Amino acid sequence: MIIQWSAESLREVRLRYGEEATTWKLVSDSEGCGCAMNGVAAFWAINEPELGDLQAESNGVEVFYEKRHEVFFDELMRVSYDPDKRAFKLASDGQIYCNQLRMEDRRKRSAALLETNATGG
Repeated sequence: MIIQWSAESLREVRLRYGEEATTWKLVSDSEGCGCAMNGVAAFWAINEPELGDLQAESNGVEVFYEKRHEVFFDELMRVSYDPDKRAFKLASDGQIYCNQLRMEDRRKRSAALLETNATGG
């Protein structure tokens, strides 16, 4: 799988999620859909891939995905950003997956950061 990010989409990812948001997971998210076959494409910012995740070829950020989700996506896809709509788009030559692609931060904060925030320090 190959995922090409436009310069605008990478810039917006860094603005929204920070410079350290360099590892992402492409999913076919079926949460709340009622059926595993009716998933919606989404990217999750993650700390690290899970055991068994596959790595896509990607520019600018690392992208991982689960083998079971591979069937929902084309071999070559592009992520772009529309500043007028403030929305990311995932598309291939054959289809548009989503004009308002959900980008979700699922990174776990470090225990030290949580402890610092809890103590007010």
